[in-house]
Amino acid sequence: MTTQHQASLWNKSFVFCLCNNLFLFSYYFALLTILPIYIMKELGGSIQQAGMALTLFLVSSIAIRPFSGMIIERFGKANSVRISGFIFVVFSLSYLWIDSMWTLLVIRFLHGFWFSILTTVNVPIVNDYIPEHRKGEGMGYFVMSTNLGVVIGPFLALSMIQFSSFSTLFAVLAFLVAVGYIFTWLVQIQEHVQLKSSDQASHSAAIQWRDVIETRVLAISFVALLTAFAYSSVMSFITAYAELKHLLAYTSIFFIVFAVSMLIVRPWVGKVYDRKGPSAVIYPSFICFAIGLVVVSFLTNQWVLWISAVFMGIGYGSVFPCLQTVAIQTVEKARMGHAISTFFALFDIGLAVGSVIMGVLIAYFGFQATYLFCAVMVLFTLWMYRLFVANQFKRSALGAE
Repeated sequence: MTTQHQASLWNKSFVFCLCNNLFLFSYYFALLTILPIYIMKELGGSIQQAGMALTLFLVSSIAIRPFSGMIIERFGKANSVRISGFIFVVFSLSYLWIDSMWTLLVIRFLHGFWFSILTTVNVPIVNDYIPEHRKGEGMGYFVMSTNLGVVIGPFLALSMIQFSSFSTLFAVLAFLVAVGYIFTWLVQIQEHVQLKSSDQASHSAAIQWRDVIETRVLAISFVALLTAFAYSSVMSFITAYAELKHLLAYTSIFFIVFAVSMLIVRPWVGKVYDRKGPSAVIYPSFICFAIGLVVVSFLTNQWVLWISAVFMGIGYGSVFPCLQTVAIQTVEKARMGHAISTFFALFDIGLAVGSVIMGVLIAYFGFQATYLFCAVMVLFTLWMYRLFVANQFKRSALGAE
């Protein structure tokens, strides 16, 4: 990496990477929000079919995720991001010509493959433009661009659909993700070649375990899985919970408060991570996340909803980028694609399995008991982090580049 790249965090390539990621996830969350409405109103589908369309995207994304690191290693970061990005844009445009439920389901399934590769390769690319002594801060801002998509995407989709057609909305969203794709051509992507032994070279054609999984990040990835498991209760059911309490009109403000809380603490969190290490941030972040889940379990009015958003924004919004940064700092740069694919594979599984199990728990025990259970799960995850990651991280980081 050049001296120029090391001198400043806010270099041109870093900013381009943030913009690409922001547009990509704004598109993703906009579509996630609007598709159920589109399916029921335009295609005459049921709520079950809407759920299937959302699930198929996640299934294909999880299926290809373990192989994303191998794809990046064999084709290079530049080819991986630009080819997968182009195909992703093409599929984004294809929503304009959907004429049946089956067409939509096929597109959703195929679309998920390229989303998985894109979100995996974006991490090692942006990492090259973050100075070594500011990794925590830099990755925090990168993940913050993802979390901003949670607010911007749904806000854009729900606002546009009030005065325009679904076709117009899909066209605008496709344009948004195409602009994000242009940024990938403005970044001078660096490749990190890993030297192979003669034995490895002779077996390079066969897929091996290390081509799919990076074992050194399994512990931190399992912590991410448990975190996603608890977070799925918020992502999938906070709107239904608010509607049950006759507070649906205040849910959009919940996500805004969540994002603002995360933004306010972001600079401080990153600097503490870089100065004192991951545990100095991860411990209090998990505790804040658990407090937020406890608060929302006693939901009675909009103020309780918004206060829970403050704690969860600070907690979850801080802990996730820290876990991701630990994963990439555990391995050398040549293995970073494998580390991120392993990390996100387990994280996605946590979200998918969590959404199903949370739905069952809510059906049998109600929202309050489920959110209290999730708070306990977060504290258990904190204990798992302390047991399997905290003590080993310093030794692992010494071997990373």
